[in-house]
Amino acid sequence: MTVVGNFFTVRDDLPGRRGRTGVIHTPHGDIHTPAFVAVGTKATVKAVLPETMKELGAQAVLANAYHLYLQPGPDVVDEAGGLGTFMNWSGPTFTDSGGFQVLSLGSGFRKVLAMDTERVQADDIIAKGKDRLARVDDDGVTFTSHLDGSTHRFTPEVSMGIQHQLGADIIFAFDELTTLVNTRSYQEQSVRRTHDWAVRCVTEHRRLTLARAGKPYQALFGVVQGAQYEDLRREATRGLVGIRDEDGRGFDGYGIGGALEKQNLATIVGWVTDELPDDKPRHLLGISEPDDLFNAVAAGADTFDCVSPSRVARNAAVYSNDGRFNITGARYKRDFTPIDAECDCYTCAHYTRAYLHHLFKAKEILSATLCTIHNERFIIRLVDRIRASIGSGDFDELRDHVLGRYYSQRPA
Repeated sequence: MTVVGNFFTVRDDLPGRRGRTGVIHTPHGDIHTPAFVAVGTKATVKAVLPETMKELGAQAVLANAYHLYLQPGPDVVDEAGGLGTFMNWSGPTFTDSGGFQVLSLGSGFRKVLAMDTERVQADDIIAKGKDRLARVDDDGVTFTSHLDGSTHRFTPEVSMGIQHQLGADIIFAFDELTTLVNTRSYQEQSVRRTHDWAVRCVTEHRRLTLARAGKPYQALFGVVQGAQYEDLRREATRGLVGIRDEDGRGFDGYGIGGALEKQNLATIVGWVTDELPDDKPRHLLGISEPDDLFNAVAAGADTFDCVSPSRVARNAAVYSNDGRFNITGARYKRDFTPIDAECDCYTCAHYTRAYLHHLFKAKEILSATLCTIHNERFIIRLVDRIRASIGSGDFDELRDHVLGRYYSQRPA
């Protein structure tokens, strides 16, 4: 099946499932999907040059509206010529709405997309003794800056204004993040609130697009919430699909966000993609583990982002075909082999586990650079292989081989 649109072209289907390959067309180049979008939170993938990310095969990067709003300010990025020019990245760019950070950094406990229920409950118990730094109402969110304690307010209109100044090719509607510990009644309330905010985002997006007519068009994605509840996920999706501005234009694509249990990731993504049009791309926020990638693609996700590859690299955790391991382990002190002999990255071509072990023990900054290069390349390359396997008809074989090896063996 081939579905062609001005923004997104669907090419190959994954037989019997919702997965597919395609191309997202942006003013700064095409994104071949499925694709992993590297996270450059503050207009940089930590410890790695933008030129290096291009060499690693990254097709797009995602920056964070919350962080860039606080520092250096969206007006500075706008004056620089937009996010890509500011960070010397010539390819496609994404920005999130800031909702995740406002509501997760501000609420006092950790939130990730594919959640472990027991971990979330433990974090919530700890957080009950802390002051909440974000307050949600039907109009928006008031929050305290993690940088200097100053008070700020995000509304759908404010988020749209920030993202238009940042100038990314793909931007997201402002949504409310919930967790698995929120009650069913609160999840219902949150879905309604996120829908109302989405309507306001579409209206403000149109106004700003017309006001900034000389700028490239920015594609706007709506974000589906609803946690682990099938009826809420489907209701939220149908509601977003039905939103139109006064010119009859709806969302250009859709994000799947909020709380979901890792073991039910594919099921929940499937509920959402069931309700979405085939000719719009689908972005799953916040995943990068190999099993999650295969499950998400099979369920119909086209793109996904996650800070994990770079974050764990800075803490000495590295990926290999035989599983993830910590390079500071004593067994690697005299191991003069690469992280992964099958990896084609710069780090594996030039450096040994022993040297990386030494860098971490010596607290040398180069440790973060070399391990981030490897981890980002590992995930980008894996998703590239997944995309190729759909076209060649080998998806199941690749999944069984990769996951069987990654989760069943201890790295040498």
